[in-house]
Parts: sequence; C-alpha cells; structure tokens
Amino acid sequence: MLGQQLTLGHYYGVGVMHEVNFLQDLAVVMIAAGIVTLLFQRLKQPVVLGYIVAGILIGPNFSALFLEEDGFRLVHDRETIESLAELGMVFLMFSLGLEFNLRKLGRVAATALVAAPLAIMLMVFLGYQVGQLMGWTPVSSLFLGAIISIASTSVIVKVLKEMKRDREPFTELIYGILIVEDLLGVVMIVLLTGIASTGDLGFQSMLISTGKLLVFLVTVPVVGLLLIPRLLNFVARFESNERLLVAVLGLCFGTALVAAKLGFSVALGAFLVGAVMAESSQIHRIESLVEPVRDLFTAVFFVAIGLLVDPVLLWKHIVPIVGVSIVVIVGQVLGNTFGTVVAGHDLRTAVRVGTGLSQIGEFSFVIATLGLTLGVTDPSLYPIVIGVALVTTVFTPSLIRCADGVTDHILRTAPKPLVGYLALYKDWVERFKGGQWNSLAWKLSRKWILQMAINMLLVAGIILGAAYLARLQPVWLTKWNLKLDTLRTVLWGASLIFSLPMIIANLRKLQALGMLISEATVSHNRAGERTQSLRAVVANACLIAGTTGMILSVTLLSSALLPPLKIMLALMVVVAVVAWLQWRFLVRVYARAQIAIKETLESHEISQSREVEQELLRAAHLERVCLNKGSAVLGQAIAVLRLREETGVSIVGIERDGERILNPGGGEVILEGDVVLLLGEKDQLEQARAKLNLN
Repeated sequence: MLGQQLTLGHYYGVGVMHEVNFLQDLAVVMIAAGIVTLLFQRLKQPVVLGYIVAGILIGPNFSALFLEEDGFRLVHDRETIESLAELGMVFLMFSLGLEFNLRKLGRVAATALVAAPLAIMLMVFLGYQVGQLMGWTPVSSLFLGAIISIASTSVIVKVLKEMKRDREPFTELIYGILIVEDLLGVVMIVLLTGIASTGDLGFQSMLISTGKLLVFLVTVPVVGLLLIPRLLNFVARFESNERLLVAVLGLCFGTALVAAKLGFSVALGAFLVGAVMAESSQIHRIESLVEPVRDLFTAVFFVAIGLLVDPVLLWKHIVPIVGVSIVVIVGQVLGNTFGTVVAGHDLRTAVRVGTGLSQIGEFSFVIATLGLTLGVTDPSLYPIVIGVALVTTVFTPSLIRCADGVTDHILRTAPKPLVGYLALYKDWVERFKGGQWNSLAWKLSRKWILQMAINMLLVAGIILGAAYLARLQPVWLTKWNLKLDTLRTVLWGASLIFSLPMIIANLRKLQALGMLISEATVSHNRAGERTQSLRAVVANACLIAGTTGMILSVTLLSSALLPPLKIMLALMVVVAVVAWLQWRFLVRVYARAQIAIKETLESHEISQSREVEQELLRAAHLERVCLNKGSAVLGQAIAVLRLREETGVSIVGIERDGERILNPGGGEVILEGDVVLLLGEKDQLEQARAKLNLN
C-alpha cells in the first residue's frame, strides 16, 4: 500500500513538474515574442522576423554562448513547443484557405499551373549547380535545389498582411502559385525519398502519390461543399460563438488528420477545409473567431524555428548562406516573373509576383529535415537553410516595395521593340482566351470533360476509401466477423453501388460529348448523304472508348479488393441490374448534389458581393484628378491602363469640356484636360496617382 502511494506521489510530482515546465516555456516564448516584435515594429521590420529572432535569443544555442553552465535553459521542453508550432502551421494555412476561396483558386489556376513549374525547374537546376560548386554529392545538391525551389507560404502571407497589400489583385496570383508549389513539393518529397533510399527516381511511387493527391484534392472540396456549409449554418442557429468555434476547429483538425493519415501535409488538409468554409454564409463570424487563436499559434510556430538556430553555425557558414541567398532572391524573382509573363500578365504584375516569392520557409525545413533523417545530405545543409530563410525573409518586404520602381526602370531602359513584343504577347494571350478557344463548343467540351474527370476522381476516392477500410479493419467493421476475402468483396460491391451516380453521369456526358464531336467534325458539305451515319459512328466510338476507359480505370483502382472471377462477374451483373432499375433515381441524386453545390456557391457569391459593396462604400474615398499635358496616360483607353487590376482604384467619372461621363467604359480614351474621378482607399489612391505620374 505504501509502495503504491509512493508511486502515485512520484507520478503526481512528475506530472506537476511537467505542467510547470510547459507553462514556463510558453510564458518565455510569448514574453520574448512580444518584446522583440514591439522592437521590430518600431524598426519597421516584418513581425515574422521578430518571432524568429526571439526564438534565437531564448534558444539553448544562444544561451550557451554566454553561460558556461550547461544545465541552464530558458525553454525546457522544446518538443512540446514544436508540437504547438505545428498547430500554428495548421491555423496559418486554414486562415489562408478562409481568405482564398475556391472561386479565387479557379481564377488564378491557369497562371499558377504555368508559373510554378517553370520557377521550380529553374531553382532546382540552380540549386544543384550551387551544390556541385560547394563540392557536395549529387544527392545533397539535388536536395539543395528542392529546398530553394519552394517559397514560404507563412512568411509571404504574414508580410503581405503587415504591409496591408493582401487585398491587391497580384496577391491572388501569389497565393495560387504557392498552393501549386506546395502540391509539387509533396511530389518532390516522394521523389527525393525514393532517390535517397533506392538510388532511382521511383516513378511508380511518384505516380501513386500524385494520383492519391488528385483524389484528395477533388474529394475534400466536393464532399465539403455538400456538407460543411449546411453543418455550419445549423450550428450557427444556436447563436453560440463557442459552439461554432468548436465545430470549425473540429472540422479543421479532422481534415488535417485525414491528410496526415494519407501521407500528405496537415497544412494541405487545413487549407482545403478552409477554402470550403470560405463558401459558407458564416465566413465572417468564423474569421473573427479563429483570428486570435491563429495569431497565438502562428507566433509559436516562428519562435520554434528560431529555437533551432545555432548562431555559431550561422557565422561559420556565412559565405555559403550569403551566396545561396543571392541565388534564391535572383532566381525566384526571375523565374516567377518569367512564368507570370508567359501566363499572359503584364510586366508590372509579374514583377510584383516575383518579388513576393523571393524567400524560402517551412517547406524547405521539411525537405532539409528529411535529408538529415535519411543521412544523405551534407551536415552543413540545415544551418545554411536556416540562414538563407532568415536573410530572404529580411529582404522580402523591401523587394515588394521596390517592385514598381524596378518595373518603371525596366520599361524606361529596355529596348522599345522588346517592350512592344511583351505587350503584343499579352494581347495575343487575351485574344486566345476569348477567341475560338472560348466558343460554345469548346466551352461545353471543357465543362463536360472536367466534370467527367471530377466524377472519376470521386469514384477513385470511394474505391480507395473501401480499400483503406479493408486494410485498416476498424472495430465497427470487425464486429461482422467476416473473412478477409468476404469483407473485400462486400466493400467492393458497396463502393460500386455508391459510385453509380457518378458513373451514370459520365455515361450521359460521354453520349452528349460524342454527339457534339460528331457535329463539329462531320460536316454535311463533305459527307453528303452519309452525314448522319458517319456522325452516328463518331458518337458511338466516343461512347465506347470512354466507357472502356472507365471500366479499365475502375478495375485498376479495385485491384486490392477484387474477388475471384466468378464472384466479380456476378457482382457486376447485380450492379448493372441496380443501375438499370434505379437509373432515374441515381440521376436525380447526382442532379440534386450538383444543385446543392451550385446553390452554395451562388448564395455565398451574392452575400459576399453585397458585403464587399458595403465595405467599399465605408472605406472608399473619391478624388478628383486633373490630367495635365505631362501625364503619361493621355491618349490611352481606360481598359489599357488596367488601373483597377493593378491598384484597386476605379475610374467612376470623367469631366470633359463641361460635360460629365459617368461610369465610363473600358474603351473611353483619356484626353488632355480631363478631370478624372477616382474611387478607392487612401493607399490605393496613392498608387493610382503614382501610376498616372501625377506625384
């Protein structure tokens, strides 16, 4: 009995000591962060950098420089702080998703899918060459290239917010490129792991991981749009902020957990569920509730990065740190600027995007840690990465501020033919987007093909989910006492039944697509009397080819669940009979789901537009500006100026020779002596005046 009491007392004492250490660590972290960030705000430096410096100052490596006593530490339990830092990353990406909804992602997808791969390929090449110059092995050099190829989401989001430029049009492009880079970063981690472990590229594992990633990227938004906005509206009826916050955080952490279980980043899951919640009518309440919690854990995240820094190692590797930092800044600016120009944007927007992505951050730390864990990278790689992250973070705000000045200098000094070619290329891309590619036939074809691809990814998600259940065998499933083969057969049959609405929808779209293609490819002038028969052949060929592709895809996805041949054929007959008997019901189920998603998006768009109008009316200012002879915009149409796209300011009126032109169109030309009425916020109006060369 006495021994038991002593054991309990010891356990209680250890628990109390751990609790005290945790509170001390958290207190030290927050006090240091508060003091240092106040100083950095006075110095007009980014608060993110202040958090990292605070972490360095309270870290064990810094205290060891001045104290000979090894046991002295301001932070005792660094692992707990790092766990809290991971929560900070989740909150940061979740809040980014709340601001960057699915509609914005769709608007910038084309640019991001062009710019991000180009910039990553350039940076991987440059990093590999730098590693070779430093005498590293090819694997270490490849890791360095991957590390410097991905910009820091957390840093740029925080910096843009502090600079109050997170609402400008070019920031949407930056966020879109960051998302694509993070997705490509997941693929790179798989590749690097295969190279480090086996010595080859591991294309098979890369393809499998990429497929899983696509399924996850489609399944979460589609299922989320069907369920999450309605769930949040139901919780909001109780008019309790506490219940709403708990529901929101539960969905956030739950989706992040699912992402982690599937081998993806928790940040990816948090971002996707945030983007889905951004379509809810409760978005503004959610943002106000999450903001203070996010700020707390975000501070801990950056302080934890500083805890890992050893000032001695930073000074020891100062030369490679400076060299790699220059490569990162120059390479990222050039790569992202070039990619954005290729995607069809003007040079000013492209330079703003390039300067905003001129740093490395959290994903780079993940790749560097992977190299150290696998034991395939040079020991000096990690301190160099930390140093480069610090240097590039320091210069990011300055680079963003000087982007417009750099653009003006380039436009003044560059050869006139080059500037003209850039303008012609931009106009050509815009005409291409609005030309034949934007015809009704192309629009319908793209829409149907995209819908069919999404449907097949949803089918893949259902089948892969069934395979995951068969492998995991949770308690509620094992209660049925089924043999493994029987369990797989049941799960496969159930997954096919649940996939029927998507499969039937694809069959209907294949039939419509075949008819559209036959109408477009077989003309009456060439085919004559055989027009109808040839069109029927083309339409049926499209239907047969598409159906065969779906069958092969489903069979391949079901490889882990397929029963013996006789049972499989019997199940397929059963599924076919169910589809035939319940065809109309399954069509209605799919249609209702489509309508539900459309209603969610449209209702949010209407409410959001009203709130934006009210916010603009509260924050907007009107300013009358007279355009004199020295103005550079004389003779240009309003659409060519792109004043709204680049500064957020709208031209709402023109006074000319005693007459007023209200809400002038994009084709209206600015003339000498015009008085232009500008509408926008104060800082936006300053940018507009600078663009009009009126300062």
